[in-house]
Amino acid sequence: QVQLVESGGGLVQAGGSLRLSCVASGSIFRLNTMGWYRQAPGKQRELVATITSSGLTNYADSVKGRFTISRDNAKNTVYLQMNSLKPEDTFVYYCTADLQLTTGYGNTYWGKGTLVTVSS
Repeated sequence: QVQLVESGGGLVQAGGSLRLSCVASGSIFRLNTMGWYRQAPGKQRELVATITSSGLTNYADSVKGRFTISRDNAKNTVYLQMNSLKPEDTFVYYCTADLQLTTGYGNTYWGKGTLVTVSS
C-alpha cells in the first residue's frame, strides 16, 4: 500500500505565496519522478511541474518563474513553492509519484488533492 498525502493548501490573496508538501509512504522501494497537477471542477487535470529523482525539473508555461518544485529524497517528500499567486491559480492541486514497490511492482500514484484558492 502506498499513500501520498498533500498539505499546505488554503486561501491566499493575489500576489501571495503558499508552499505545498506531499509525503509518500508505504512499501516503497524507489521513488522516480514526482510532480504536481491541478484541476478545476469539470476540467481536465493539467500538469504544473515534475521533478525526477536526480532533480531535473519541468514546468507548465503558466507557472514558470513563479513556482518552484523540489524534493527531499530522504523524506520521500515533494514540495511546490508557489509565489506571485494569481486568481487563475485557483485549483485543487494533486501530488503524483511514479514509484516502484518493494514487491517490484511499479505504478503511478496520486494523492487526494489540496485546494488552493487565490482571492483577487
